[in-house]
Amino acid sequence: MPVALAPYGRLFAAGIRQQTTYRLAMLGGLVANTTFGLLKSVILLAAVRAGGGNLHGYAVGTMATYVWLSQGLLGSLNLTGRTDLADRIKSGAVVTDFLRPISLQWGTVATDVGKAVCALLPRGAPSMLIGYLFVGMTIPHRPLPWVLGAVSLLLGITVSWASVYLVASAAYWLVEIRGLQVFYMMVSGFFAGLLVPISLFPHWLLVLASSTPFPSMLQYPIDVFTGRGGVGLITAQVGWLALVGTVGHVLTNAGRRRLEVQGG
Repeated sequence: MPVALAPYGRLFAAGIRQQTTYRLAMLGGLVANTTFGLLKSVILLAAVRAGGGNLHGYAVGTMATYVWLSQGLLGSLNLTGRTDLADRIKSGAVVTDFLRPISLQWGTVATDVGKAVCALLPRGAPSMLIGYLFVGMTIPHRPLPWVLGAVSLLLGITVSWASVYLVASAAYWLVEIRGLQVFYMMVSGFFAGLLVPISLFPHWLLVLASSTPFPSMLQYPIDVFTGRGGVGLITAQVGWLALVGTVGHVLTNAGRRRLEVQGG
């Protein structure tokens, strides 16, 4: 690893270690994922069968795959907009982060991505296994979709946390951002494809969703894994990551000049 990237690799590993301390929370998340996965399976698989076995390209097996992959990834994505950074900006504690010889933006994202990757094993993988055994999923039998799916998944997680960094950065100006976080939570889950695949949207709504980074977080990794998309979707994810990263960099520099620490 290049010397310049080594601190971010250590922060990524630190995020993994931090996440492993919350074992009961991950167990609770697995139970919640499984419960809502079963409910979604009943509703969406019934919709596919009502559509004659095919709903906008989704058969029973591929819709089940969508349901359980989306539930399995939910613990690794931040679709709530909440992060510790917002509290640190509000309290002024973020000033100590600016003293470190690394990027506040990418140091924060690296730590959060480490936590997210760690959550895949105890929370994401078991829920997908449950879906495969008890509901049925269509999984690829060639190695390429697995490889591309893994790349797309990592990009989706990174886009998710890099986007939440933008929400937290609003605290430099707004101080209290709970309203913005609630709005982000409502919009991100819907446009990411958490409730239903975005291909089921009306055309105008599909175009609107595709003009946001949210499908890159959840829908695109699922589409790449199931063969409904490939390198083109990964390229879109890279583009969104670059755009979100650039905006985050601008907000960080502007927020640093705007930051006021009460009491000195």
